[in-house]
Parts: sequence; structure tokens; C-alpha cells
Amino acid sequence: MTSEQARHEHRPSPPKPPKAARREVRYELHGDVRTDAYAWLRDTDDPGVTAHLAAERAYYDAATQHLHPQVRTLSEEMTSRVPAADSSVSYRRVHYSYYTSTPTGSEYEQLCRCVYPPASEGDAESTDAHVLLDPAELIGDSAYVDLGLTLVSPDEQLLAYSVDTAGDEVFELRFRDADSGDDLADVVPRSYYGGAWSADSSTFFYTVHDEMYRPFQVWRHRLGTAVDADVLVVSEPDERYEVTLRGCRSGDLIEVSIANRDTSEVWLLDAREPDSPARCVEERRRGVEYRCEHLRSASGDLLLIVTNDGAPEFRLMSAPLDEPGRRNWSEVVAESPDERLYEVTAFRGHVVTTLRRDGRLMARAYQTTEHGGLVLPGVDVASGLDGGSLTLDHNELYDTKTIHVVEQSYTEPPAWYDVDLDTGHRTLLRRRDAPTYDPKRYISHVVSFESPPSTGSGLSDSRPVQVPVTLVRSVDTPLDGTAPCLLYGYGAYEACFEPEFDPALVSLLDRGVVFAHAHVRGGGEAGRRWWLDGHLEHKQNTFSDHIAVAEGLANGVVDGSRIVTRGLSAGGLLQGAVLSQAPERWAGVIAEVPFVDVVTTMLDASIPLTANEWDEWGDPRRPEDYAWLMAYSPYDNVPPAGQRPDLMVTGAVHDPRVMVFEPAKWVAALRFTDPEWSPRCVFRVELGAGAHVGPSGRLAHLRYEAEIYAWALERFGLLTDS
Repeated sequence: MTSEQARHEHRPSPPKPPKAARREVRYELHGDVRTDAYAWLRDTDDPGVTAHLAAERAYYDAATQHLHPQVRTLSEEMTSRVPAADSSVSYRRVHYSYYTSTPTGSEYEQLCRCVYPPASEGDAESTDAHVLLDPAELIGDSAYVDLGLTLVSPDEQLLAYSVDTAGDEVFELRFRDADSGDDLADVVPRSYYGGAWSADSSTFFYTVHDEMYRPFQVWRHRLGTAVDADVLVVSEPDERYEVTLRGCRSGDLIEVSIANRDTSEVWLLDAREPDSPARCVEERRRGVEYRCEHLRSASGDLLLIVTNDGAPEFRLMSAPLDEPGRRNWSEVVAESPDERLYEVTAFRGHVVTTLRRDGRLMARAYQTTEHGGLVLPGVDVASGLDGGSLTLDHNELYDTKTIHVVEQSYTEPPAWYDVDLDTGHRTLLRRRDAPTYDPKRYISHVVSFESPPSTGSGLSDSRPVQVPVTLVRSVDTPLDGTAPCLLYGYGAYEACFEPEFDPALVSLLDRGVVFAHAHVRGGGEAGRRWWLDGHLEHKQNTFSDHIAVAEGLANGVVDGSRIVTRGLSAGGLLQGAVLSQAPERWAGVIAEVPFVDVVTTMLDASIPLTANEWDEWGDPRRPEDYAWLMAYSPYDNVPPAGQRPDLMVTGAVHDPRVMVFEPAKWVAALRFTDPEWSPRCVFRVELGAGAHVGPSGRLAHLRYEAEIYAWALERFGLLTDS
């Protein structure tokens, strides 16, 4: 039996897929004419659109019904690797220790606390343990719940938390008495991620997003007063910029950052005097980014500043808090071209930076001098796992000489360590239990494949580029060209997907599938230059890298006829582009909430999150931007009929990041241009509550993954009924 026959052996004759009506709209720009037959699908309030999306979901359910036994089997396997009950390592504040606990049978983590030192660390059964917040009690009649923030007040008497039960990222902000568990009367109906307390616990600062889902304001709420009396503290009118908010670890300062893709401006609030006005550190200058942290010293308070000003991979500088402007910045740690510096965290007597070297996230600890200088070269705290990463965990205390870090990889469940900031010595606190899983049965390592030379920008001349790829497999799966492969990619916003243990992935590995994560340009795995070489006019490099990785894998590493590619959001755009540019390469394509109608969306500032995306993708109102966007836009460049692989697309009606009409329009256009192939395209649209990344709840999300994997296994010819 050929691999193609195997892929189709279990597949029944599918029902007839829905066919969207065509109502052509003509657009003309820069001398170019486009027609859009499915623009009408934008109006999700239109009963006709609602009916079409319901028909798409009905077709998906019918076309994948034969996969249900496999989905059930996969879901049971995945769930078996998740402990029935679980809890995190506790992190200390002044009076209490805090941790999360997932009770047996629950989908959600509870936030708990116990008196410090805890009677039993991270133990929900401890006699002094107290549940502060249980998301399961907030879900109500919805099928979805998400928390935007959970912030304990400095006096540890109050909890600020925000909740979304639709998946649209509109959070209701509430406040809870930490002792009694009762919610206060104070309720802010619309808020976004990010918040900060005043030092005296009387006042809370929060962000608000506009109707385009852009966080653009910071407001101040004094507990016990009417929300209508809240005070606007910072507002950003420029639609290209977003506002974020956080409290510095010292508890004395609050940082408000106003930033777009390559420019930022920081305003400071005095947490000790919450009614005082915000003050700007340094006015924005195009192309200059910076972020701040507060460090106390004997000679006066300092700002530590991570910036790319004169340093493409960023450097660490400092300035006196009283005069923080650029003219007073002095270099503390110089830029290293081999390392990408991200953040700085201050403690009394120590400073910790997070950075990336050789593609791996790590930390570096420095002792501080009496006057706020750093004792160089510092102590590295890095993962010792092949293909692993190390990240900072909750570290709330400013006065501490130890911190918690988390180490994990695709094959090693997370382990929490206590790290001595003077020596870097690590002490294991706990490893997450993964029942039925043996990490010795799996391998994770990083290789690289050659991609065509850069189309310009940040890397070097015209030489081919080496694209790193993390390969994960069972020890029983050879890399000899016989195994199927699931290839994952993203490649945007300088984002890096750190390797995390996934109880779902093991079910693929156990069936002889190789998982490959391609770290393509547009991400940040090779530093700032890696992003610069994969955005705006250089975006094609992202797609070329992904295809080149697939070709490299097919050259004797995996079975080239059984490669399924997967990506979400901007990674869904990647899937749409490689579907069009190399349709013959894939056994299947999984495009989750894909950003595929690139030109139309980037031309419409009334669509959420468009204006502040121009610096990532381009502004098609400019002729040169229009040209490169049109060159790869999946909606405007459908693949040839008769050469298409099977396609699975997802979307959600309440998704505020990729509006559901984007995948709906794309699926309709693909079906129209290849009617015979049309039944091989399924669109899993979430009609009710649901978010950008799928269902909430640890087990519900595994069920979703089981659906994705069952569909992929059918493409691999590995579908079984049990």
C-alpha cells in the first residue's frame, strides 16, 4: 500500500461542503484592481453569515465524525499524562506564600496562599492553606473562562483579578477581600491585561483597550469609590502604539510603557504617591526601544534601562531616578553581538538579566555594589537540557538572595529550582509529575537546514542562512527518511516559542511521528537581526525558511511524502503562504486562526489591531508595501487547482486578534477555485465562547489537541480506531 493509499484508507465519502455565495466587490489601488467575492462575510451580525459559519461547523463535524474513536483514544492518552491533582511551587511575599493548585477533576488552577513559612509547601491540603480564587467558580453558564490578571496588594489583604467568559479579551476587573473571600462592590466593566497597586494598597492602576482592542489608556481607581470617578492617568492617541503597565519589584515605582514594534516611551508613576502625575523618562525616538526597572542604592535610587539605543541586540544602562533622561544614561553592561538582552530584574544586592544565546533563553545574575554598580561578569544560569530552556518563575520579593527558575524541554517536564544569586548554585524544589511518561524514551535536539540568501536587511550579504530546527522523537523512531513529520512554525514579532513539555505531543511521538519546530526568520531565536530579516519587505524569508526546512527534512531525515505543517495566527499566515507557494510539499496543512487576508485587513483601520500592525507587516496605502503584501497574501494567491494537500482551518467568532471572517473568506475562495478538492478542506469554527488559542481548561484544550492530531494522523496513514 502506498502512503497516499494509506492516508485515504479510513476516510469515508465526505458530505457535501458548504458553498458561500459570491458577491463581488471591486477595489482599485496603486493602479491595481482586486475583486473580493466574499467581503460580505465580514458582517458576523448578518444572519446569512451566521448561517454560513454554522454550516461550516456542521460540515467539519460530519467530515471528521469517523475520527471520533481516534480522538477519544488520543484524549485519554493525553489526560493520563496529566496528574489528577497538581500544585505549583510556592512563592513568598512578606506575610504569606502563594501557589496554584488544581484539584482532582478540575479544569482550572486555583490561586492559594498559606502563612509563611508554609506548613507544607505547595500543598492544598495544608491546614493553613486558603483558596483566594477559583476560576471554575467564575465560569457561570459559559464554556470558557480566562483571567487577565491576579495581583495581590502590598499589604496582602486584597486581590485584584479580572475575568473574561467570552474569549474576546474584554475583562471585568474585580477586587476581593483576601481573608473573607468576599468581592468588594468595586467593579470595572472593561479592562485589559496589566495592572499595578499603589504602595499603600489603597489604589489600583489598570489599562483599558479601545474598540479596536488596542490598550491605550491607564486609569486610577481608589478602592471604595465609584468607578465613574476613576482618573485617567495616561492616554495614547497614536493608533500605532499600545500601552502596558506593571509595578516594579521594589514596590516604589510603576512603569507605563507606550510602544509599537520598534519604538517605545516609558512613563513612571510614584507608587508611594498614587495621585501624583506620571513623568516621562525619555521621549520616543523612532527605532529606539527601552524599558526600565527600579534599583535602590545607598547613593540614591537608580533606573536600570534595557535599550537598543546604539546597540541592535540591546545593552544595559542606568540613570539617576531624579534625572532619568537620555543625557544621563551610562552604560552598565555593553551589547554582545552573540546575545540578545531582553529584561532586567532588580533585587536588593543583585540584578538578574534574561537573555538569549545560541537560541536558548537563560538568566545572568550580578551582585550590585553599594552605589548601584554591577560586579562583572556575572553568573550564568542556563538549561543543561538538549533543546531546553530556563525561565524566571514568580519572584515577588525584593529583599532576597535566591530566586526561583523553571527548566524544561519538549521531552522533560518542568522542574523548579532555587538559585543562589551569588554563586548560581541550583537546588531542585520539585518536578512536575507526568504519570505514565518516561522521558528516557524520547530525544530532543537542535539541528539546522540551509535556506536561500536573505532578500535584504539585517543578516549578512548573500550567503545562505542556517535555520535552526528543534527535532523531537521517540528513541525508537529513526531519522532515516521513513518517519512522518509534523512541522511547526510561527515567525513573527520577534516572538520565540520556548520549548515546553506538552503531554499531548507524546501521543504523536509514540506513533512514530517526528515533531519539528522550525525557528524561521521573523521570530527572535537568533536575536533582533533574525526578526529584522523576516518582517516588512523581508517577510518572504519567513516562508522560504519554512519550505527550505521541509525540503531539508525530506532529504533523508523524514518521509517527504508525509509532512504535515501547522501554525497559529501569524503562524497560520505562514501556513497559508507555504500552501500557495509549495502545495506539492505537504501531506496536510493545519492553519489555526490564520491571518490570511493580509492586504484587505491592513487597509482597514476599523478592524481591531490593524493600525498598530503596520510596523510588522507594512501599510498597503504605500505602493511599495502594497506590492510585497500582495506578493504573498494567501487570500490573493490561492494555490493551483489539482495540486492541493488536505487542509484544516480553525477560527473563533469571538476572536479579537484574527477576525473569524478571514479564515471564512479564505476557505470560501479555496473551495470555489478547486471544487473537486473542496471536500478535503475542513473549517473548525468555534461558534460560541472561545478564544484565539482554542478552548480554556487544561483537559478541554487536550481534547482540542486530540482533534488536531487525529486529523494529522489520518494524513500520515496512521489512523486507528483505538
